[in-house]
Amino acid sequence: MISRFVIGRLPSIATRNLPAATFGFHRGDLLTQTVSCEAKASATTFRNFSSAAASDESQIVQDSGLKFSPTPSRKYEYFQNVEISPEGVAVIRFDCPKSSVNTISFALKDEAKMMWKNEIENNDNIKAIVFTSAKPNMFIAGADIFDIKSIENKQDLVPLIEDGLEFFQHMKKKNVPLVAAIDGPALGGGLEWALWCDYRICTDSSKTKLGLPEVKLGLLPGFGGTQNLHKLVGLQAAMDMMLTGKDIRPAKAKKMGLVDLVVTPAALEKVAIDHAAQLANGSLKVKKKKKSLMNRFIEDTPPGRNMMWKKVKEMVDKNTNGNYPAPYSIMEAVKYGLDKPSERYKNERELFAKLAETTESEALIGIFDGMTQMKKHAFGADTATPVKNIAVMGAGLMGAGIAQVSAEKGFSVLLKDKDNAGVSRGLSYMQDNWGKKKKRKRMTEYQYNINNSNVTPLTDDVNSWQKHFGQADLIIEAVFEDLELKKKIVADMESLTGEHCVFATNTSAIPIKSIAVGAKRPENIVGMHYFSPVPAMPLLEIIPHEGTSDSAAATAFEVGTKQGKTCILVKDVPGFYVNRCLGPFLVEVSALIRDGAQPEKLDKALKKFGMPVGPITLADEVGVDVTSHVAKFLSNADLGVRMEGGDISLMEKMIEKGWLGKKSGKGFYVYDGKKKALNPEINDYLKGFVTQDLNLDEKEMQDRLISRFINEAAKCLEDEIIENPVVGDIGLVFGTGFAPFRGGPFRYIDQIGADNFVGMMNGFADKYGPQFEPCQLLKDYAGSGKKFFK
Repeated sequence: MISRFVIGRLPSIATRNLPAATFGFHRGDLLTQTVSCEAKASATTFRNFSSAAASDESQIVQDSGLKFSPTPSRKYEYFQNVEISPEGVAVIRFDCPKSSVNTISFALKDEAKMMWKNEIENNDNIKAIVFTSAKPNMFIAGADIFDIKSIENKQDLVPLIEDGLEFFQHMKKKNVPLVAAIDGPALGGGLEWALWCDYRICTDSSKTKLGLPEVKLGLLPGFGGTQNLHKLVGLQAAMDMMLTGKDIRPAKAKKMGLVDLVVTPAALEKVAIDHAAQLANGSLKVKKKKKSLMNRFIEDTPPGRNMMWKKVKEMVDKNTNGNYPAPYSIMEAVKYGLDKPSERYKNERELFAKLAETTESEALIGIFDGMTQMKKHAFGADTATPVKNIAVMGAGLMGAGIAQVSAEKGFSVLLKDKDNAGVSRGLSYMQDNWGKKKKRKRMTEYQYNINNSNVTPLTDDVNSWQKHFGQADLIIEAVFEDLELKKKIVADMESLTGEHCVFATNTSAIPIKSIAVGAKRPENIVGMHYFSPVPAMPLLEIIPHEGTSDSAAATAFEVGTKQGKTCILVKDVPGFYVNRCLGPFLVEVSALIRDGAQPEKLDKALKKFGMPVGPITLADEVGVDVTSHVAKFLSNADLGVRMEGGDISLMEKMIEKGWLGKKSGKGFYVYDGKKKALNPEINDYLKGFVTQDLNLDEKEMQDRLISRFINEAAKCLEDEIIENPVVGDIGLVFGTGFAPFRGGPFRYIDQIGADNFVGMMNGFADKYGPQFEPCQLLKDYAGSGKKFFK
């Protein structure tokens, strides 16, 4: 029922842990991140949801408060008027008001029932029905999750879902062919509507995708999806779709039997009407996809099914660590329906309501809600400078990534490096990424060529590069973390560009105000801290300094949002928000090792908490040298006692040994291709740092690490580094992979209680030292019983 067609390029949290190294570092000097397949998981977890309130591809017009009044030309609020072809085919077009997306809401359901009764049910002239959309590139993006949020007692969802399901069953009793004509997203409830039809036609548009991503919100398909999907595509394919929530593109949908026909967008409605008429007169028969002999054994025999369910559960156990209940409920719903078909839909909706009551679903929906809020800034609608031309200084991993996401969204991009070798590496990086998309049929040859044509490579040897840069509306520098170099670039760019041009620095640590010192137009300078790899990671920190104009900050925000990023505004302080929170966390890792914690047990403890990787693996993936540099930088910043309690020299001596982590083949672990094992020399090395073996249990290791992480997030809120708890949760979930099923640091505090959290930290402070002293904001919340979220 729930979907959103926004973050679809990456795997779901349902069957994968969250990002392996999304910890806010970027390579080049001070801070870096690793590129890994696991990193992609959280990057897009929340981009496949839908709601009537938000979508990356929608422009929502606010409700004027006026009640809909039917007219002869528009009888219904959520549908265009029904049209009936000469052949007796009724065409019903979804057309939700004040939005470029269609979503299924309780109000739409009620109007659909009324429309059916008034125009379809007793009209014997109707021989077939086509469901389609009046909106371009949009079938139905899913159900409105805010309808679900609005129900306080989630058990009240059961009769509401039952009412909707009875409507679908009532449609079927008309005994005429039902055809779904799909152009654009058919996700969640949109696909479930199509599954109730007899025949499905979709377009070959790049915007067309089909899926059931409810699992990403901690829910399951509740309008019959768990029961109807496997009848079309088979049990294995259905479980794969529902447990990952992934999108299915048109060609694959046809191959697997999810749709019956793929056509061009221009031909969709005519073909749908023609095929509906042929189904009605019997000249066209629905062809069911045949199963292979092996699939018949696996899916249709008791031994095969037992083997399949065993493997499915093993996969879910491995990839969720038991932290997400929705995948298990999906399995239960399908299995129950196979065993007791007469009760299958009843059981499905009851399971849906139970999941809606869970803290996991509340947390995941909260993240989506927060991401929706981050789409808007408070600077005013006309504050930003219009941007068509973006110039990127530096064609390394970060610069090339920034250029890629800009070119993909239609910006004209100038990518400059000092020589051909540098700019060629940047171009190759982009072209390799686009080539992979093209190979996976997620990008057409046409779009590939358009993206390439949007990028103009430049070097110092190109005499006209200054003239090109003079046309830039926004300059983003992504060079080494060197203050004097960045200030020189500012001066050079100010001499070339117009008064309107905004200068953004991608620094991960240098104060923006320091870069702006001596600038002619300091009001145009702003920080844009991207996370690596830029094309995969959704977070972007926007950092205005005290003199940054609203126009420059709004420009950076709007460009970042158009690039597909979730933008958060952060105060100009050392480490900004995400990296600042990581400082005490990194120090505590060394403190735990000093207290006898073994590297593998530390990793296991944090993964069981719900983090994407453990802290030891993180250090190896990012680079022991870079991690050490981060810890030293923040230790010399303004965090005071909060950066004490450990011994960060632990990593310095590893650097001397050449143990830099994965990139050198040896760190805390040793690496042989894709295999890794504990460095056989590491235990002897660490013995020199162990001052006492406290024989710590798993929970204490978790609590010590996470408490320092969360306390710093709360301190950032206290010091107004971030605006509110929503920003704090979004920043750490998308920037560090903080366990999404917990909702972020602030929702997590609400779940366990601020008084319990403060009590735990006070206990650690008594036992280990003042670095565990909880910040005043947490003490205030503990004393008052106040929560960060209602």
